[in-house]
Amino acid sequence: MSNLRSSDPAERGTIMRLLYRDWRPTCLGRWVNRFACWWSGVGLPPRLQAVLEVRGRKSGRRRSSPVVIAAVEGKDYLVSMLGPGSDWVKNVEAAHDDAVIRQGRRRRVRLVAVPPEQRAAIIREYVRIASSGRRHFSVGVGAPLSDFEAIAEGYPVYRIHPA
Repeated sequence: MSNLRSSDPAERGTIMRLLYRDWRPTCLGRWVNRFACWWSGVGLPPRLQAVLEVRGRKSGRRRSSPVVIAAVEGKDYLVSMLGPGSDWVKNVEAAHDDAVIRQGRRRRVRLVAVPPEQRAAIIREYVRIASSGRRHFSVGVGAPLSDFEAIAEGYPVYRIHPA
């Protein structure tokens, strides 16, 4: 990881430290994620929450992760709040960008990586709408776009395309 991301900003808070350590969910964090997958997967509000299903790179089995969909200029995006080491990011890369988004119904999608120089506005929107996810960013809501440009390389972003 880059020097910009030496420690997870979310770990500064006691509650978040119970859920995440070293950019990874803890046992409790995994349980909360499973509940969030169930909640979002059946289509319960808020509508910006969803479940991302991707074939596991090692097991080959379907892996589910709760995600927040950020809409920018009429296009939908996923942002990895845990950076490039996130399991879902590694699985998306291994699955050649094929995935399923579930929000009450399943839709096959293709996730296309957004280059770092185009990520800042998307990450800014994600930080604005993802109340718990924003804690993993060193930049806060309302910060100038240049602050998001400075951290953009450390947070993968994918555009959601229909399969």
